[in-house]
Amino acid sequence: MSGEPEWKRTKLSLERPYKDDSGAPIPVLLDITPEGEQIVEPTERPTTVLGENLRRIFVERGIDFFERQDQLSIGDALVAQLVRESSPVSEDGEHTADNTRLTMSPDQLFKMRMEISPQLFIALGEMTQARDLLCFLLSSTTPNQPSPVPSLPSASLTASMVSKPSPIDSVDAFNAQLTIGGKDEALRKAVDVFKQAASRLERSRLHSEMYWVDALKIRKANWSIVPAPLPVWALSGKGTDRTSKDFLISYGLEESPKHFRRKAVAHLSTHETETNMLMFPHRQSLRLGISLAIVDSAGVTHTAHNSVELPEDPSLEMSLTGAQREIVDEEIFAILIREASSLPTSSARVAERIIIIDVDHGTELRFEMVDVNENLREISCGPQTLSATCDLIHAILQALLLTMHASDKSKRVSGPGSERPLTVSNIQPSPELLQPVIDLLQYQQFCVKIKAELDKMVSALAHAGVPCTLRFHPVGETGQSLQRRLTGENVLKRVGGEALLRLDERQTLRLTFLSPSSLIAHLPQATLPITSVPQLSQLLSDEVEKCLLTKLCESGSQYSEHFGGACLVVNAQCNW
Repeated sequence: MSGEPEWKRTKLSLERPYKDDSGAPIPVLLDITPEGEQIVEPTERPTTVLGENLRRIFVERGIDFFERQDQLSIGDALVAQLVRESSPVSEDGEHTADNTRLTMSPDQLFKMRMEISPQLFIALGEMTQARDLLCFLLSSTTPNQPSPVPSLPSASLTASMVSKPSPIDSVDAFNAQLTIGGKDEALRKAVDVFKQAASRLERSRLHSEMYWVDALKIRKANWSIVPAPLPVWALSGKGTDRTSKDFLISYGLEESPKHFRRKAVAHLSTHETETNMLMFPHRQSLRLGISLAIVDSAGVTHTAHNSVELPEDPSLEMSLTGAQREIVDEEIFAILIREASSLPTSSARVAERIIIIDVDHGTELRFEMVDVNENLREISCGPQTLSATCDLIHAILQALLLTMHASDKSKRVSGPGSERPLTVSNIQPSPELLQPVIDLLQYQQFCVKIKAELDKMVSALAHAGVPCTLRFHPVGETGQSLQRRLTGENVLKRVGGEALLRLDERQTLRLTFLSPSSLIAHLPQATLPITSVPQLSQLLSDEVEKCLLTKLCESGSQYSEHFGGACLVVNAQCNW
């Protein structure tokens, strides 16, 4: 053992340590407070613990516990202890009466019954005789007539009549006032109940009359009225009445998709407490907001929004009109989301309620569904010209939506027998909603660039003293023809214009352009398509140079006939 290493000789005790390294007792830790204070178990003296245990013996088992234990044998002591533990203890710590006899045998129960039954029968007989005697006495005498029963001796049982004493006058008057007041209050409450019921019935009658009057007004205003579906608790068995008892107002467009037509329903209010006459169960109060941001040549960004009119008159007509505008804007926005992913000439960013389209360099178009009650009152329209452009875009979208509906209706109404075989010549392109608007905006910026180049040339010629005039018409059609071109079914939705530049009142340069960015120059020798702004600048420079050289040649021939005039003309023509 002496040869073993020291770590093998180390012995660890299995009991819990009760002293620390310095020999002080280790307290039992009960809890640690959030402030870091340790709560330990209080130390108790052995004498105190022993005294508490002895006191509990006398309290729980009685003061004579030790004397009873000495008188009992070992077996009886154990049985008495078990019985005492199972018996209830009263509040003062003493046991109840004899607990050793917890139950009774059948013989004991039968003996107790035989003892009690005769006494019960005797009590029953006495009570029966007393009842019969009282009934006889009460039935044989009256207050006003003498009793026919012979008088009994004074020692016998007799009966006497007791009359109620007369009430006191003041008490009688008070009781009468209480009775009258109670009846009066009851009558007043009953009158109030009947009055409230009558007024409620009258209001209900007036409300019912106004309900159908409003229904006739709505129908007279040419709004669609459809039968309301039966309630869920209505009987649906065979032979039951399935006639609709109410109606719904449909304010959606006729050729709209089904889910939009289901949302575009309203009904008249059926409760008197409702403030609005019309109830819109699926209304979201969202309108289409159109904003346009354009960066000018100086690098300044101009932003404008369309103006949305909110109905202030809470009439039936205005409420339905406002709800119809909202559902039309929702349908337009849904089509814009569908077409924004396949734009050929622009890039778009689509979110749940916003669409951002980069129409051109420095031109951004934004469509957003905004809340009618909050956002529209906070947005300013911006510059008047751009705001009018946004309003025009909104109107064009509505017109194009009606065109799409008309095309869908013509396809639906046309019978299968009247359809011609599809060929290349009679295939009609499906109407679009977003691309015509993009083309118009790109055409507007295209015309601005062309106008800027032509103004530069006109300014340069005017500075040089060469007379010139410019007529610029970006849109050559009238308003009606432009409307037919944009909303027609079998026409191309494109806009065109022209520009005439007259140099020195003799030569004319004609330019025609077509949306979105087609430009053609009509020259005396040929028709030349132009695809870029530098090409347009070069063409204008060549035409102006040609005009100036021609004028120089004519001036040289006129003023230099004798001194080399012919040579000047030849050189000028050769230079050209």
